[in-house]
Amino acid sequence: MPTTAKQILVIDDEEHIREVTQLCLEMIGGWEVITASSGNEGLVKAEVTQPDAILLDVMMPDMDGTTTFRQLRTNQATQHIPVILLTAKLQAADQRRFADLGVNAVIAKPFDPTILAEQVAAVLGW
Repeated sequence: MPTTAKQILVIDDEEHIREVTQLCLEMIGGWEVITASSGNEGLVKAEVTQPDAILLDVMMPDMDGTTTFRQLRTNQATQHIPVILLTAKLQAADQRRFADLGVNAVIAKPFDPTILAEQVAAVLGW
């Protein structure tokens, strides 16, 4: 078991979602969680902290998750970080669009807090 915990950046404009996600991932996954409340804040934190993965909300004001994801991918410092999208709107067309973008996975909201860490670990092979 490595001594340093994996670090996950959660980017979501809804405070209660950030809190629930952080609790689940820290308590169940044993990971360190950093949060950002907007796409812009997330881009800065991703570059500075270099997390092992990013959970990114799709529907946010100002800069949505898709735009944030594209900017993460065009930045040399963050393009390697795996990204999992969190979205309440998940139709087949959306899934194809996200897959075409190169997103690692999509988790539907509302998610089950008791298995979120398990889902993240499975997607990332942790």
